Amino acid sequence: MDDMIEKNQDIVSDSDSEPKWYVIHTYSTYELAVRDNILKMVENTGLQDQIFDVVVPQEEEIVETKTKRKLVLRKKFPTYAFIKMINTPHVYYMVTRIHGVTGFVGAGGKPEALTPEEVRRNGLEKIKAEDLGLKVGDRVRIISGAFETNEGDLTEIDVEHGLVKVTLQMFGKSTPIELEFNQVEKANPLM
Repeated sequence: MDDMIEKNQDIVSDSDSEPKWYVIHTYSTYELAVRDNILKMVENTGLQDQIFDVVVPQEEEIVETKTKRKLVLRKKFPTYAFIKMINTPHVYYMVTRIHGVTGFVGAGGKPEALTPEEVRRNGLEKIKAEDLGLKVGDRVRIISGAFETNEGDLTEIDVEHGLVKVTLQMFGKSTPIELEFNQVEKANPLM
């Protein structure tokens, strides 16, 4: 195992003591199994201080057949899982040995950390109201979802549930919509 870790040293050259989010590539349909296996491995090997979270983002979708409607969970990024970890040769070795993991996303298989903007857009970490720098009455731009690129007025902030209400002007009417914190940002006043 030590030989493998030494071989991985050049792949994990930007070792950092700060945990960051990385993307793992998996076999098709193995995303949830990979997540569960990594979490078990963390528990069994005591890596809680180096691997903090593993996420497979999913969204609800209503599927209609001729006779009924059914709510199903769809993976937002098929064949990918997100992991928050401290990038070390040992952690790299342990994660890439999990059944179903084909490697990390990055140039040459070298793990590349997601930017704070990518983390925010993918909803990987819960955003607090104070992180948004928003208050009721602010003009906001919607950055993801069905109303992406629209602007509206922030009318309510639900800190407990991580939601905001934004009023959009649609077809000449004020239409309130509910969004998650990570779906809005303060609108640029110059635009």
